[in-house]
Amino acid sequence: SESFVSDNQARDHVTVAQLALDREAKFLALKVRTIANVGAYLSTFGASIPSAIYSAMLAGVYRTPAISVEVTTVFTNTVPTDAYRGAGRPEACYVLERLADKAASELGMDRAEIRRRNMIPPEAMPYKTPIGPIYDCGNFPQIMERTLKISDYENFESRRVTAAKEGRLRGIGIANYVDSSGVAPSRLAGAAGARLGLFESAQIRVNSDSGIQILLGTHNHGQAHETTFAQIVSDRLGVPIDRIDVLEGDTAMVPAGTGTFGSRSIAVGGSALVRAIDRIIAKSKRIAAHLLEAADEDVNFRDGVFTVSGTDRTLSFKEVAHTALVPHDFPHEELEPGLDETSVYDPPNFAFSNGTQVCEIEIDPETGTVELMDYWVVDDVGTVINPMVVEGQVHGGLAQGIGQALSETCHYDSVSGQILTGSFMDYAVLRAGDLSNFVSELDETQPCTHNPLGAKGCGESGTIGAPAAVIGAILHALAPLGIHDFEMPATSSRVWRAIRDAGRTDPLSEMLAEERS
Repeated sequence: SESFVSDNQARDHVTVAQLALDREAKFLALKVRTIANVGAYLSTFGASIPSAIYSAMLAGVYRTPAISVEVTTVFTNTVPTDAYRGAGRPEACYVLERLADKAASELGMDRAEIRRRNMIPPEAMPYKTPIGPIYDCGNFPQIMERTLKISDYENFESRRVTAAKEGRLRGIGIANYVDSSGVAPSRLAGAAGARLGLFESAQIRVNSDSGIQILLGTHNHGQAHETTFAQIVSDRLGVPIDRIDVLEGDTAMVPAGTGTFGSRSIAVGGSALVRAIDRIIAKSKRIAAHLLEAADEDVNFRDGVFTVSGTDRTLSFKEVAHTALVPHDFPHEELEPGLDETSVYDPPNFAFSNGTQVCEIEIDPETGTVELMDYWVVDDVGTVINPMVVEGQVHGGLAQGIGQALSETCHYDSVSGQILTGSFMDYAVLRAGDLSNFVSELDETQPCTHNPLGAKGCGESGTIGAPAAVIGAILHALAPLGIHDFEMPATSSRVWRAIRDAGRTDPLSEMLAEERS
C-alpha cells in the first residue's frame, strides 16, 4: 500500500494532435501538443521522458516531412512520474497510430493501406527523421505485411459478421512502432545535460582450466542474462556454457557500468562483451602460433580450436588457456601471461527496434466487456541470441501494454486529491485469463549496423505497440455506433457507458442489415 502513495508511476499525458495529408493520403505534417504530468516533484528521468524521449519518436515508421512538437510538463498532487517499460515510446506510438486510424476513417480508406502509403522504405535507410533520430536500418513494410498475413487481416470482415450474429461487436487494430533501444551514446546524453556516461563495461577472466567468469555493469532483473551472456561467450570461444559464470552489477568487482534500462543490456553490454572476447581471441592466436611454431596470420580459430592453415596441427582453447596461466612455454618477450581482458562499449547511436502488432477483440454490448481474441506480432530486434528469452520479453511487454489499454490505472479523488487506488486489486493488473494466445515472430533480416552483435533491444517492444493496437481494435468495433474516441483504460464500465451514451439501441441489427444489403 505504501508503494501506491510513494513510488514512481508513469504515462500521464493529455495530447492534442493534428495530421495534414495530401490528396494521395500522404502525410505532409504533424503537429503535437502535449501536457505531461511529472507529479509533485521531479524524479530521475521525470522531465526527459515526456519531452526529449517522447518527442524524438514522433516520426515512428512514417515519412512525415514536417513535425512540430510542443510539450509542457506540469507539477500536480500525484506521485512523481518516471521510466516505466517503454518510457515515452508507447506514448508516441499511441499518438501516431491513433492519427493514422483517424485519417483512414475520415478518408474512407483501409487502415493498412494508409500506413503502406506512408511507411519509410528500406531503400531510404539510413533515414534522418525531422525530429532528429537517424534510423540506421529497418524494413518496416516487410514487417507489417508479414503481420497482416499471419493475422489473416484481409478476411477479418467475415469474422466480424459471424461475431455480430452471436450478438458481439468485433474489431481489429494495427500498430507499427519504432523503439530507440540500446540506450545509448554518451555524447547524446551529454548534449542533453546528463551527468553520466552511457557506456558499458565487460571483463572476462579465464582460468587455467578454461573456466570463465564474466563481470558486467548491467544487471539481471529476470531477463535471463546468465543464459544469454554465457551463450555469447560459449559460441565465440567454444567453451561449454556450464563452465561460464556471469556476475553483474557488483560495484565491488565490476570496473564500471551504467546498468539495465532502455533495452540496452545485449546491444550495449553484449557489445562490450564481444570486444573483450575479440581481444582474448587475438591474444590466444599469438600464444597458439608460438606453441604451434607458426606465423600469427596462419593461425585460425573456430569452435574452440586453433588450426594452422594447410596443416592438421591444432590446439584447443583449453590448452592455450592453460599455457597462458602456466607459462612454461610462453613468449614472455612479446606477451604477458594470462587471458583476462576488459573492454567498454559506447555506441554511436541508438539501436532502432521496430515491429507491427495486430490485435483482435470482441465486445459484449450488454456488459461492455472487452475480450481479447487473438494477438499477432512480428518484431525486428536485430540479431537474436536466444529466441526463447526474446519470446518471454515480448510476452511480458505485451501483457503490460495490454493491461494499460484495458484496466490498469491509478485513480485520484477529483476534490481532495487523495489516491483511491490502494492495492493491485484496485489497480487491476491483468491476469492470465484476461489474455489471449500470442502469435510472435522475429525478423532478423535487418541487423543493427553499428554494434558488433547486430543486436537491437527487445525488452520494451511489446509494451510500445500494445496500447495503440488494443484501443484501435476497440474503436474499430465501436465505430458502427458512432464512437470514434476513447480514453484508456477501456474498462467494461467505461465501454458500457460509451455504448449507452451513443444512443444506438440495436447496433448489431443495423450492422447485419448493412451486410445483407
